[in-house]
Amino acid sequence: MTVKCGICPNNCIIKNGKSGLCGVRSAADGRINLPYYGLISAASADPIEKKPLYHFHPGKSIFSIGFFGCSLACPFCQNHRISKDFNTSPDDLSPVTPADIAARAKKSGSFGIAFTYSEPIVHFEYVIKTAEAARALGLKTVLVTNGYINENKGIELLKYIDAVNIDLKSFSDDFYRMELKGQLKPVLNFIENSVTRTHTEITTLVIPGKNASIKEISSAAGFIAELGRNIPYHLSAYYPAFKYRVPATLPSALIETAEAAKQKLNFVYTGNIYGGLTDTACPDCGNLLISRTGYQTEVTGFKKGKCSGCGASSEKIGIVL
Repeated sequence: MTVKCGICPNNCIIKNGKSGLCGVRSAADGRINLPYYGLISAASADPIEKKPLYHFHPGKSIFSIGFFGCSLACPFCQNHRISKDFNTSPDDLSPVTPADIAARAKKSGSFGIAFTYSEPIVHFEYVIKTAEAARALGLKTVLVTNGYINENKGIELLKYIDAVNIDLKSFSDDFYRMELKGQLKPVLNFIENSVTRTHTEITTLVIPGKNASIKEISSAAGFIAELGRNIPYHLSAYYPAFKYRVPATLPSALIETAEAAKQKLNFVYTGNIYGGLTDTACPDCGNLLISRTGYQTEVTGFKKGKCSGCGASSEKIGIVL
């Protein structure tokens, strides 16, 4: 007996007692079974900038929870101990209810809950229930994801999410197929749907010799710009991790690719290097709006929700204060 899981484009056909490629969605008695429902791999109050989200409540703290499992097979995964290499049995942990997570987030003083660390999409049902519990307490919801989800499920999930950071691994379908065992198109579809429904920022981990060419990053930036020039694009430096031993991204190379992306987008940021492009300036007048040093953030360029230089509203710029 088998059952089809329709959450992500893997569309796994799962035999009874076995799990799909994500490792956490399984089959029992001809139905999808969720043995990892409510099992949390990590919980912490983080700066929102750590997600990274630079234009969504900058400078504030958000209660962040992680899970186990992932729908892609990134050989450079920086969280592989909870996404692919985890040996945690469902019997090793006690489930936490969505209501308990929401209550913990409220008690922490955070303005919301972020589903992050590993891939939250493979915990689709739990994320929705927790998002509902969060909103009932007046909390915002954030999804940090690879965006690898079937379109109908993505649209349904976005109804419960206030902000998204989508990890665009590459702008090459060959890279997705050969390196990640996935496809690019579903991720692009999710980005397009997200932009029209919620606050959206995008991240690419820039890996030398793999996805780091100026041409590819410029093409990705062009795709994003067609959806909106004010969408923030985060370019992060890669460091060897998991199965990859490719040399780390040079800071100078990362900044060069970021400058190329800035030809098409108003907001391009660099991450995982010291310094770099981290501040936010008004695209209309150049006034410094937000300064960042590490995760220390100062919002200085707004007055009553408008740029103190030219009067442009934060909404027009695409920043949620």
